[in-house]
Amino acid sequence: MERLFDLDPQLLADAALNLIAVLALYFLLSYLFFNPIRNLLDARKKMIADEIASAKQDREDAAVLKSEYDDKLKQADKETDEILSQARQKALKNEARIEDQAKEEAARIIKRAEEQAELEKKRALDDMKQEMISVAALMAGKVVTANMNTEVQESLVDETLKEMGESTWQS
Repeated sequence: MERLFDLDPQLLADAALNLIAVLALYFLLSYLFFNPIRNLLDARKKMIADEIASAKQDREDAAVLKSEYDDKLKQADKETDEILSQARQKALKNEARIEDQAKEEAARIIKRAEEQAELEKKRALDDMKQEMISVAALMAGKVVTANMNTEVQESLVDETLKEMGESTWQS
């Protein structure tokens, strides 16, 4: 036998047998362990990529929800301002209405008071006229009983008029 590269044929046979055994072990281990581990790593890699994509999608959804929330807050602020504005307007209208009613009521009270004062004035005038009539009747009785002359009668009438006042007599 010839030697290849000055190697012993037994060594070459052992090396070839070892090479075949290593390749067999490699394919066996590859089939039993490497492929499942590779598949597991690929699955994990895909799961991580999906989670990253899901996280990006969740971040985008959160950004959309945040913008919608901000818009709703702005809209709520606008609605609040509108409601407050309407409430202020209603309050001002109610204030004006209540003020007008109060003025009308005050005018009615004043008018009634003036009417009552006028009635009291008329009653007082009527009472004074009645007093004047009774005083005149008493004077007439005194004149008749005393048989006075016309000068005395005129002086009594003038004296009575001065006591009562000329403005009262003329009204």
